[in-house]
Amino acid sequence: MIGSSIYLRDRAAFTGGSPQAVFEELWQKDRKGRLRNRAIMAGAALLLCGALVNAVFGIVAAVLVAAVDSLVHWRIYSTSSVWRRGLRGDERMARLLRLTLERRGHRVLLARTVPEHGSADQLVIGPGGVWLVHNEAWQPDAELSRHGDKLFIDGRTQTKLVRSLTARAEAAAALISERAGTRVEVTPVLAVHGGRLPRRTPFTADGITFAQPFRLIRWMRRNPTAELSADDVESIARAAVHALPIGGRTMPTAA
Repeated sequence: MIGSSIYLRDRAAFTGGSPQAVFEELWQKDRKGRLRNRAIMAGAALLLCGALVNAVFGIVAAVLVAAVDSLVHWRIYSTSSVWRRGLRGDERMARLLRLTLERRGHRVLLARTVPEHGSADQLVIGPGGVWLVHNEAWQPDAELSRHGDKLFIDGRTQTKLVRSLTARAEAAAALISERAGTRVEVTPVLAVHGGRLPRRTPFTADGITFAQPFRLIRWMRRNPTAELSADDVESIARAAVHALPIGGRTMPTAA
């Protein structure tokens, strides 16, 4: 299409009128307002701290206030990056898992198919157990919360998402267990890219743990569901490779 970028796949995020495009437009329009407010706060800090202490302290305080405000707004914009590009976050999570858990004796399988249940973004197998990681990116003002033991997003329950992810993990566990010849438990977790989460994260709702990627990785390390030796990890990983194909392909059975 004339005028479209050859470097970007066609995604709703790059189409005028999409929530991502509207967010980007409003963010750019608000730039002057952010800079004005930052200058006002820095100027107030300069005058107040300069009058109370001295001019040097006032300048330092003004710079610090401006830096903090810049950091806060950069953080807000950065956390929405995956959503703004029309992605779910699975590629980002895969990179983080390679840089963290894979270096600590874990095996990470990417984009495995759970027959009749869809795709597993990442399957993490380590000394502490086996986790099926699902990724979702929500818009910056989407509120994720827990009421009782139920997950709510913007005040609505997420029965379909929860049931789908739970069934996927159970099906994966059954297939891996059959292939490995031993019972293997697979714990579903969800990496949240964007949105607003409770202050205390990770949090568990509907039997699934939700958190930002780094916090979720740390939680997986600190909350084992099993005790597996290095041999166990390799055995389960091999079973998972054969039981959960990539893109519908099946692995040949060894003679």
